[in-house]
Amino acid sequence: MWRDSFRLQLFCLLMAVLALVVLVHNFFQLEHLDDDTVSGSNWITENNVQHSLSQTTKSTRKPYCGYTQQPLSRREQAEQESLLAAIQWPQPPEGRVAFAQSTDPAHSDFVIVKPSRFLRVGDQLEVLVRMKDFQGKPKHYGGDYLQARIHSPGLKAGAAGRIVDCHNGLYKIFFTLLWPGEVKVSVSLVHPSEAIQVLLRLREERPDRVYFKSSFKSGRYSETTECNVCLPAGLPVCNFTDLYTGEPWFCYKPRKLSCASRISHAKGGYLKGLLTQEESLFFQSDVNIKRPILSSGPDSVIVKRKAFADSSSMGRAEDPTASPSGYYYEDQWRSRTHWIHNFNKSDDITECLQGKVIHLFGDSTIRQWFEYLTAFVPEICSDLLIYSCFALWREHLVVSLKFLCHLSLTLAPGLSDLVEFNLGSPKNVGPFMSVDLKHNILLKFRCHGPPIRFSTVFSSELRYIANELNSIVGGRNTVVAITIWSHFSTFPVELYIQRLRNIRRAVLQLLDRSPKTAVVIRTANVQELGPEVSLFNSDWYSFQLDSVMRKMFSGIAVHFVDAWEMSVAHYLPHNLHPSEIIVKNQIDAFLSYVCPLQT
Repeated sequence: MWRDSFRLQLFCLLMAVLALVVLVHNFFQLEHLDDDTVSGSNWITENNVQHSLSQTTKSTRKPYCGYTQQPLSRREQAEQESLLAAIQWPQPPEGRVAFAQSTDPAHSDFVIVKPSRFLRVGDQLEVLVRMKDFQGKPKHYGGDYLQARIHSPGLKAGAAGRIVDCHNGLYKIFFTLLWPGEVKVSVSLVHPSEAIQVLLRLREERPDRVYFKSSFKSGRYSETTECNVCLPAGLPVCNFTDLYTGEPWFCYKPRKLSCASRISHAKGGYLKGLLTQEESLFFQSDVNIKRPILSSGPDSVIVKRKAFADSSSMGRAEDPTASPSGYYYEDQWRSRTHWIHNFNKSDDITECLQGKVIHLFGDSTIRQWFEYLTAFVPEICSDLLIYSCFALWREHLVVSLKFLCHLSLTLAPGLSDLVEFNLGSPKNVGPFMSVDLKHNILLKFRCHGPPIRFSTVFSSELRYIANELNSIVGGRNTVVAITIWSHFSTFPVELYIQRLRNIRRAVLQLLDRSPKTAVVIRTANVQELGPEVSLFNSDWYSFQLDSVMRKMFSGIAVHFVDAWEMSVAHYLPHNLHPSEIIVKNQIDAFLSYVCPLQT
């Protein structure tokens, strides 16, 4: 009994200590090289909107489109033009194309070039795809969006192919053969060229097809108004353009409240009726969205082992731009650009992350990393969620929590090794934070700033990645992982280029002051598509953004986790949020950059 009484007294003592420590500033540094300081991203200006904004180059774009007003240096302008040229998509002949003359995957086929020739690991396999329309007639122009992979189901092996548009209805696909045995070829039509033209039009003309809202509140009175990067003129607006990055964001001004009374941001919804009846025929799930194209002959080849090559080094290349970047073998991703260590035990991850602070920035696809690591490493205090409506108090509270946990582990280790707190962050939104005090690991997740299609996010939590990076000192024990793509698919690419340019500038500044900081970029991934999803989050949109992302971050000291090829090459159905085995392989690749093998 006296032991239970002692533990109760000890618990009360710890609670009293917590209350005392909350009032003490900087009593214990949670992270000596990094703090989530209050940035300028939350500044609100009410009356500084210029109603005489110059017209954009596209008359169909909305008047309040702040990204069109960003002054660019000659170098930035040249880069933007180069990026837009690099992702320019082939267009069909002028004039409307009737549905019957559009690409039909059922009539189209592919052939393996020289399927009977002797093939070894490391050889190139060429496949020719021949597109036809619904009348069975050959297509004479390109622009279809395809995805292709080779795979061996029994070995749980797979790799993506490199597709070349010949602009005449023919496509060449090149595969690097990376494992021995029977290797099958799979090709699918994601969108016909005629659908791509519709997606292009929507991206340029309807950046409002996903709309957002904000709540404004003062006392008991509240109002909700529409928000977006682009808003039609005619009504007063609140200009929430970030003062530091220049990232634009507007909301219609409440009738009775000031712009400064905004309390939250949320996804409003998706516009309907975007397509004409004829255009809708190009978006049919069982007809021309992610439909397989079958072979007119053999669809597989037999690959022999390469002489003197073992399975651990198959296909490894020094060139970081190698295509493909990697492949699956026995359900494990093998990169061709760097060695990957498989972190199959929680102790392995703990050893790698010991003493480190890990920042995860982006959307729900990198939130999966947070969820995986928190669930897989039991010592991490899962669901220690930081909800920072009170920006100043948050720092004291985190300090107090860590101090309290240290006391718990030191004075009463028998009570619990796992301390969990839930401070009220919205589910799936965050910000989130997990702590392993025994091994001095701090893991954070924060979503990127608007446009963000999450459920309600408090305005105080709308942070831009560039601003957050500027608050990190960095160092050998600091790790940063970033992904940002999915929520930009409905906007013209110029907006995305501007966002990445700000992030890249902040990354370069971080690496300049702390060169040993590990920075990892998670690429986009493919997903399941239907007629409606295609208009907002098509793989084609993601592919274009992913291409821009790779180009903008190439040549600087960052690492890439190729989530795109990891999702294309795997045998599981495509999903915006890939399954656990794919996430596990992403984590292995990520941690292999953080803790590289000594070879």
